Amino acid sequence: MVSQKGGSWLRRLLALLLLSLLLVLGPWQVAGHGGKYSREQNEPERPPKREPGGEFRMEKLNQLWGKAQRLQLSPVELSELHADLKIQERDEFAWKKLKAEGLDEDGEKEAKLIQNLNVILAKYGLDGRKDARVLSSNSLHDGTEQDSLEDPRLEKLWHKAQTSGKFSREELDKLWRELQHHREKVREYSVLLETLSRMEEIRENAISPSDMSRVQEEAVLHSRHAELKDRMRGISQGYDRLQRVSHQGYSTEAEFEEPRVLDLWDLAQAANFTEEELEALREELKHFEVKVEKHNHYQKQLEISHQKLKHVERLGDPEHVSRNRERYALLEEKTKELGYKVKKHLQDLSSRISRAHHNEL
Repeated sequence: MVSQKGGSWLRRLLALLLLSLLLVLGPWQVAGHGGKYSREQNEPERPPKREPGGEFRMEKLNQLWGKAQRLQLSPVELSELHADLKIQERDEFAWKKLKAEGLDEDGEKEAKLIQNLNVILAKYGLDGRKDARVLSSNSLHDGTEQDSLEDPRLEKLWHKAQTSGKFSREELDKLWRELQHHREKVREYSVLLETLSRMEEIRENAISPSDMSRVQEEAVLHSRHAELKDRMRGISQGYDRLQRVSHQGYSTEAEFEEPRVLDLWDLAQAANFTEEELEALREELKHFEVKVEKHNHYQKQLEISHQKLKHVERLGDPEHVSRNRERYALLEEKTKELGYKVKKHLQDLSSRISRAHHNEL
């Protein structure tokens, strides 16, 4: 059994992170759980279920989804957010089952879930920071006039590639997606680093921690530092690759094209896989890349359909508006579905490759 002192610093961290989420969601979300703001809220708590018209079974995720829609994110960004929130919901329900079985006594898995949610908030500008939103890497516009890569080194690589004459239009589009993907990895690293700093600050301010608490703290912090180390290694390797590509152009013998697949393949080659396992993973990554490309295609079609729908709505022809709304709704659902499948598969691949890498260490 874990002592009451054991893990207290982590509980304080969870309280701090939950407070930050409450600040994001606003007082109306607190009222939804407070039980004293209305007669309806004083009724007995009901089992969690999807409300009529709700996208998710968890109220807090529906609130975040509603906030995102009020922020007027693009259709592609909303479909990406939807997939991220579906993954978050799945993981949170899995954690609740573990907790009921007494398998997360120190709260480490709960802290990981809150950390993941903080990454989502930062990624889509739901954390209150207006400049925090990472634009979709699959948007139809190339973003060269209005999107910032936020890193002078990346901007320099992009400018060099544009003026080198070594890239076709399609290759420049591909490079732009890779640069945006790298930018997103850096932003996620920053969120994780901030979370770790909070954990260490709470640990330092703890009053007379017990020996058991100290052991738990060291284990959790070691896990977080290992994750940050892995992330930084991936960022460094990714930048080195982008530097080579911007100088030399794309090789005709490249194994993969999609940025996420390239990252996975690089990590897999450095992990503790046998030759047979690596070959099997190569084939799986090829199938995964096809799935990613299909998802990218639907994202582009969704954006085109959205632009067409806005045009038709301005003309005011009810029949055309109805047909285009129906087409847009179908594309929206299909894009959400594919987005979830891609992210779920990506999560599974990342976990397997990460385990193989850590086994080698």
